[in-house]
Amino acid sequence: MPSPPQQSAKKRVLIVNAFLDDARCPTRRPTTVLKAMGPPFLAGAFARDRNEVRLWDEQSSGPLEDRALLGWPDMLVLTGMTAAFDRMLHLAAYARTRNPSVRVVAGGPAIRTLPQYAARFFDDCCLGDVEQMGEIAGSAFGPDHVDREMMPRYDLAYWLRSFGHVESTRYCNFRCSFCSMTAEDRPYQRYDLDVLRRQIEACGRRRNLLFIDNNFYGNNREHFLARLELIGELRKRGWFRAFGALVTSDFFLRADNVEAARRAGCEVLFCGLESFDAAQLERFHKTQNKVLPQVELVRRCLEQGVLLVYGLIADVSSRRIADLQQELDFVTRCPEITLPTFVVLPIPFPGTPFFADLARRGRLLPRTRLRDLDGTTLCIEPLDPIDEVARFVRDLQTLRGHRWNVIRHAFGFLRRYGRKLSARQLAVALARDLALLGLPSLVRGGMAPLSALLGRRNLVRTHVSTTERLDRLYTPAFPVAPDYRSWFLPTTIVGDDGRLVPHLADQLLGRFRELPATGTAR
Repeated sequence: MPSPPQQSAKKRVLIVNAFLDDARCPTRRPTTVLKAMGPPFLAGAFARDRNEVRLWDEQSSGPLEDRALLGWPDMLVLTGMTAAFDRMLHLAAYARTRNPSVRVVAGGPAIRTLPQYAARFFDDCCLGDVEQMGEIAGSAFGPDHVDREMMPRYDLAYWLRSFGHVESTRYCNFRCSFCSMTAEDRPYQRYDLDVLRRQIEACGRRRNLLFIDNNFYGNNREHFLARLELIGELRKRGWFRAFGALVTSDFFLRADNVEAARRAGCEVLFCGLESFDAAQLERFHKTQNKVLPQVELVRRCLEQGVLLVYGLIADVSSRRIADLQQELDFVTRCPEITLPTFVVLPIPFPGTPFFADLARRGRLLPRTRLRDLDGTTLCIEPLDPIDEVARFVRDLQTLRGHRWNVIRHAFGFLRRYGRKLSARQLAVALARDLALLGLPSLVRGGMAPLSALLGRRNLVRTHVSTTERLDRLYTPAFPVAPDYRSWFLPTTIVGDDGRLVPHLADQLLGRFRELPATGTAR
């Protein structure tokens, strides 16, 4: 029987949001609106009087390559998006080289998708909710090192600045075929109102508040209205000036939902419209987006004084370039709606029905790696020739070919909504128009340093997973122990023959491994 963990002085914990930029060059994006919130939420598991906790966000601060800091912690906690799995390996290799006794914990969608594979590299793989961090902390350091309340450590999240980030619900009540939440199949959950109140108060007084819920509206309108009442009360008390949230299209079925949100202080809503093509929405099993015509949905929201932003998916695997160009031409010629915040390629996230269908039909491109699942790299066999699609993807980053439409759109949008939206809302909306004219870093959510933008001139991207270059970060920043040199090789999920690599196939398919070869991407 193992002996219980020894009680000791303060333990040192470093929590890092691992990040690989889609520009494939080392950079930072400090002005990104939607910030990484995994680190402060995880930090809440550690008792303040028993642990010294530090956070690092590679998206806001750039790659972590500080030898002293990497050798500092007793425990290194890593989180990040699917495409950042390799970056977690890099950071673990650095930390173990500097401190062989460090305990490395990892979580995030890639870890939950590849639990057996991830267990080869990390001491603890978090497959559950954020509260699991408390169990790991107690196991490693003893129960007195665990904070039972687990309130997010906003005081350590230096990158938040004027934007507070809080969460009032978890997961989503819809199951879109391409979404990583569909792969995990976790039930939609609502926070107790008192927990939400304490979370907002712990965030401190901020200019703006952003709800990072995957679906702020959810499936219980009574709870939604109760949350709005609480949010409005805290706004009147000066905790924040305005808020934004992410909702699904069914939110707009009732016009009074928008009005209720606006009265509570809502200025911006994000909704994943994905496409203006009804057949495409069916393929994605995004039937909730068919409750209202897309243009009417956006226009209704804007007319009520709430800015609506959205993203589009350019699915070159099921639509021709000419069709997608026609859709983009329609959007950029329509001043009744905002321009898309981003236009990305479909991402075949492992474990989803979309991924399983593509894998069974042999439509994933050879030599695709986890790193390539970033929305700007083609990983799926397209309908049009690959070289034509690659040019289309390059042009997509700035909507090249639609720029005069974008300029006209900006003026038309201003004429239509200049008196309905606030100056701040107009600035956000028109900044997106200007960003699409030549600053792709703004389109993707934040401005990179000028040196990084200029440095891109020397980069040659193919935008095709089979031939795409790797980031400089795959070359160690400093020597690592021999046992960890292989950790800087990319994690390949599709072999040269176009089939899933055998040692990962079952994990990559997840619970959809038994699906038939066709008809599942719906």
